[in-house]
Formats: sequence, structure tokens, C-alpha cells
Amino acid sequence: MTTRLGVGVIGAGRVGAVLGSALRSVGHPVVGVSAVSEASRERAETLLPGVPVLDVPEVVRRAELVLLAVPDDALPELVEGLARTGAWQPGQIVVHTAGRYGAAVLDPARAKGVIPVALHPAMTFTGTSLDLARLEGCTFAVTAPTPVLPIGQALVVEMGGEPVVVEESARPLYHAALAHGANHLVVLVAQAGEALRAAGVSDPGAVLRPLLDAALDGALRAESAGGAIATLTGPVRRGDAGTVRDHLAELTDLAGRTGAADVLDSYTALSRAATSRSLVEGLITQAQSEALLDVLQPTHTSGGAGGSVPDVQPTDPKDQE
Repeated sequence: MTTRLGVGVIGAGRVGAVLGSALRSVGHPVVGVSAVSEASRERAETLLPGVPVLDVPEVVRRAELVLLAVPDDALPELVEGLARTGAWQPGQIVVHTAGRYGAAVLDPARAKGVIPVALHPAMTFTGTSLDLARLEGCTFAVTAPTPVLPIGQALVVEMGGEPVVVEESARPLYHAALAHGANHLVVLVAQAGEALRAAGVSDPGAVLRPLLDAALDGALRAESAGGAIATLTGPVRRGDAGTVRDHLAELTDLAGRTGAADVLDSYTALSRAATSRSLVEGLITQAQSEALLDVLQPTHTSGGAGGSVPDVQPTDPKDQE
């Protein structure tokens, strides 16, 4: 995109301030930013120095490209409210960054003549200048009406990212997948760290880092090649029901001593999922899966649904090629 556009940033949160700074760095002047909290004002001052902090309607009035970086739940009401007050201007490009929504959430603005684009970076943000370097090669989900898809793709490329088109109907599933992967990874680290501290390890992060770095790197490489489950290690992969039983006993004791029943629940649920996927991929036998599932009954947890893995014959790896 060679045309330089005046950018208005609505929401100087971790995402908005960083993307505004990224667009500014490639020549798009930022003409205004809205920032309500003290933290967002400080972020705007740091990442967008010299940019005036304005109320939302004034940011929209000044901008040729409006970047909406607000919480997902606030987005529909904001778009509709600005439409009711006549704030949107024909020909404006309006970009939102909510992973949950596609371009349809911008329909009230589109009815006023704007160009709607949904861009979602598949990255966690700190809201600092460190994020700018991490945008290089970052995947952005782009959703827009077909004629204007190139505008969204060009903006992503300008910021150093890699655009991937996600259909409107697929945005909720896309967002659920990212939240499940990134957010629950954090929860798993927290749970493993709590168990390690209870085991007397003073720095759980140092113990987990090389193990989890290697596991995550291997799984991601394998997923790009066709399937992460092939890199699974540990007692489920070995069909070692006895070890799993011992783990459950220890985690039950931990829950009783500390109240950390969520660790036990997560271990049980994910071990069942690992059993299911291992059986389907032919990593364990039907007999091994049944032994594991017998141990992994919901009675071992503080709640949750039961169920069993269907009788699936191991898959020949050649069938996956």
C-alpha cells in the first residue's frame, strides 16, 4: 500500500498502541488516539509520542483509517453507537482487531460507506516496544469483503506480518483455537509450577523451560508437517497405566493439601484426550487405551464428564501421508 493514510487509534491498549506504532513506522501518520485509563495514556505517550489524545468521535473525524482495538464485547456497541451519531465517513477504512469477529460486526459502519476489514494478529502482546519486533513474520487473520481483502493484506504486509484469509463464518472457531492453545498453555505452566513447588523445587520455571521449549518446538514443527501428536512422549504414549495411576494419586493428595483440584482435573482430562488421539494415530493399542481409560475415570477428579474412547483400530501411518 503506497498511499499514506491518517490513522486514528481507538483504544491504546496492548494491541492498539503497538499496531498504531507499527503503522506509523512505515509512514502512516497517526492523527489521534483515544486513551481512557492512566495505563493506556502512558502507553500512548510511550509508543505514540506526540500524538494527541482525543475523544473517540474526534479520532474518527480526523482519521482516514480507523483502528478499533477495544475488547471484543465492547466492539459491536461502539460501532453501532458511532453509526447512530453519524461519525462514520464514506470512504474511511475501518479495521478492528478482535479475533472473535469477522467483518460483519462492522456492518453499521459499512452502511455509512466505510471499507470494513478485520485483522487479528496471532500473538500475545505486552504493550511495549518489544512487540514491534515480534510482528515480523506474525500471522494475521484477515477477513473482509472479497473486493477489499487486498487492503487488509497490504496493511499486514506493511507491518511485517503474514496475512492469512479466514472466512467470516470461521472466525469464532479460529479464535477459540488460539485461545485454547495460548491461554491454556499458560494455565498448564502455572499448574505444573504449583506441583513442582509442592515437590520442593524452588524455581519451577527453570526446570520447565528446557522441557517445555523442546516439547513445544517439536509439536509445532510436527503440526506444520501433518500432526503434533506424533511427538507425544510420557506414560500415555507408552501405555503405562500404572504410572498414570500413581500420578493421579499424587495429584489427589496435592488437591487435598492445597485445594489445587484444577491440577488433577486438567491432568485427567488431557490424559484422556492424549489417550484418544494416541489410539487414533496408532501410537498405542486398543488394550492399552482401555487400561488407561480405566484408570482415568472421572471419579478420580473433582468433577467433569466421563465417556470413553471409541473402539478405533490403530491407523497405518502410511494412510496419513
